[in-house]
Amino acid sequence: MQNLLSDVVVVDLTRALAGPHAAMMLGDLGARVIKVEAPGGGDDSRGWGPPFVEGESTYFLSANRNKESVTADLKSEGGREFLTKLVQRADVLIENFRPGVLDRLGFAVERLHELNPGLVILSITGFGHDGPDGGRAGYDQIAQGEGGLMSITGAVEPTKIGVPIADLLAGMYGAYGALAALHERSITGKGRVVRTSLLASVIGVHAFHGTKWTVAGELPERVGNHHAQIAPYGMYSTADDIVQVAVGSQGQWRTFAPIVGLDPDDERFAVNSQRVAHRNELTAAIEEAFAHESADVWLERLAEKGIPAGKVRDFQQVYEWEQTLSQGLLIDVEHPTLGRIQLPGPPLRFDDQPYAGARESNLPPPQLGEHNESVRAWLDSQ
Repeated sequence: MQNLLSDVVVVDLTRALAGPHAAMMLGDLGARVIKVEAPGGGDDSRGWGPPFVEGESTYFLSANRNKESVTADLKSEGGREFLTKLVQRADVLIENFRPGVLDRLGFAVERLHELNPGLVILSITGFGHDGPDGGRAGYDQIAQGEGGLMSITGAVEPTKIGVPIADLLAGMYGAYGALAALHERSITGKGRVVRTSLLASVIGVHAFHGTKWTVAGELPERVGNHHAQIAPYGMYSTADDIVQVAVGSQGQWRTFAPIVGLDPDDERFAVNSQRVAHRNELTAAIEEAFAHESADVWLERLAEKGIPAGKVRDFQQVYEWEQTLSQGLLIDVEHPTLGRIQLPGPPLRFDDQPYAGARESNLPPPQLGEHNESVRAWLDSQ
């Protein structure tokens, strides 16, 4: 299978997570991604840990597969000359500096498009490129709070999501926008600027919580491990563990209720709106029934009746789960210092690929400056 983006060259000027994740997504699809890092330390995330394995940050490893690394001081004349050559050869440039920083380095949008009119520029910031807070630094947890996600997460106090979701979403939306701009360029021949931010990406996934406010004028509330607008749909205790159950339709309710000893026509629970209104009573009744059997017994019983249910797995259980392995969601790469390692792989699978992603082979996250000579030789040969 040909790499889907094998003809695309990406210059990755980013660090930390949102930008590197966007660049990695394009790399997973086969693009050549050249990561430009500051000499000496490189991407900030190279120092984020523990854990470190043989000096390598597992944080950095998570966001930088399928890339090459070169070092260049963009404040020096030589570094700027190098970046100029790269820009002239590139299809996409990704940056996540604060607004104005790239301009001060001599690479404002106008200059970049003078060098390469077909360049797609993906720019990711914390809170947007303009507006009263446009210059603020962007960090995931702050964006989760400012963007409202923490106000609807948790049981009692506002709680951040366990992964840096604002960063990851900004990377995903950014890659999505860059691909759209590349498609447009194939028609017009001209590149454009794609902009997103941690704030925009968080607000972009408010979904039904957002319209609860914008349309109905009601503020969403925290409901812990239960769905805000569907019941029963959440986490319940059994005799020995917890299970998650999702009763998402009226038909499923009529099947589920007798399993736990409830009358499906009980006026408190007969329709979803009543079940949501009487959620605490419903939860207590379900857990009273669940308390007499183990989680495994209940999961088997619910599966037999077609009721969606599942476990809450830790990461060891997830990565050892036969279903995870069957989907090719772990990839093996040969790292220059760590040897053969496994990484959580791309979440896309194409029709004739037995594994996730779209590359013929995957590259390990690079060591700092590992590709200095090969990338410069490639530029000099053009």
